Amino acid sequence: MPDLTLSYSEIALRLIITVILCGIIGFEREIRDQPAGFRTHILLGIGATLFTLISAYGFEPFLRADNVRFDPSRIAAQIVTGVGFLGAGTIIQRGRDIRGLTTAASLWAVAAIGTAVGAGYLFGAAATTIVVMAALLGLRRVRTSLISPLRVEHSELNFTLEDPGSDPSNVIDILTRHSITVRNMDTEVTEGRAHYKLQILIHPPHDVHGALGEIARLSGVEKVSVTGLHNID
Repeated sequence: MPDLTLSYSEIALRLIITVILCGIIGFEREIRDQPAGFRTHILLGIGATLFTLISAYGFEPFLRADNVRFDPSRIAAQIVTGVGFLGAGTIIQRGRDIRGLTTAASLWAVAAIGTAVGAGYLFGAAATTIVVMAALLGLRRVRTSLISPLRVEHSELNFTLEDPGSDPSNVIDILTRHSITVRNMDTEVTEGRAHYKLQILIHPPHDVHGALGEIARLSGVEKVSVTGLHNID
């Protein structure tokens, strides 16, 4: 039977490496003010590393008994399932807007990094950390400069007409000229005023500020607002 024990120094070294690698990713999430930041990523990585160490080396005394079947991947395999519940807690949905997916993915990645360190696959853990940081930092600039200007935005436009009998078609015409499509429109009349709520698609290129300005200058428009925008410049 091969030697399935580790020295205390080797165990400590692997835990320290996990703290460094997962802390790098957690620090990036921390400065972005995400719900799971520096400490959470470190703790998750440390937990994954320790579970892997226990799975691979923690039951060595029992292996000398007869008829004992050894499966070092059994505990480690449950890390993938367990981290899914933690990641789900970082995802927040507000209407059509979903936040926290990237942080959930980074938690999943640090769990894999911690597992790799625990198993002694240090090169894979370090390489994965570099790739994750490149994705978090480098691809953010790509998204901002290339993807965001081409993305169709889902948003909500609200405006109020002083006269309930007024025709909102002028507002629709302005939106159309600014590459904005109305998907759905709800109307509510209260206190002698008509309140409109429009679900809209904003196609690139667009000028949302210009459209809002034109609508606000229309006769009879009392208030206009738009919510749910990610990229309006």
